[in-house]
Amino acid sequence: MAVIGTWFAAGTALACGTNPDLFFAESPQDVARAKELCAGCPVRAACLTGALQRGEPWGVWGGELLLRGTIVPTKRARGRPRKSEMAA
Repeated sequence: MAVIGTWFAAGTALACGTNPDLFFAESPQDVARAKELCAGCPVRAACLTGALQRGEPWGVWGGELLLRGTIVPTKRARGRPRKSEMAA
């Protein structure tokens, strides 16, 4: 986290500083947008490493989605899954 703090202190604009709520969004579309914003971030690897070391429970960190402290590929929409998804 020290690396990220250094970037903020130097006045470097990081995507997560412009709209932090986006990185903890409920909507799968917003989560996908947050992951896209991380793609070109200069501290992406340090961000993900720090989040995993701290055991962050959820959110987009370093371009990856964490749920219950584990990297998952996508976020499922709220509500009950469709029957066709459950049968697969």
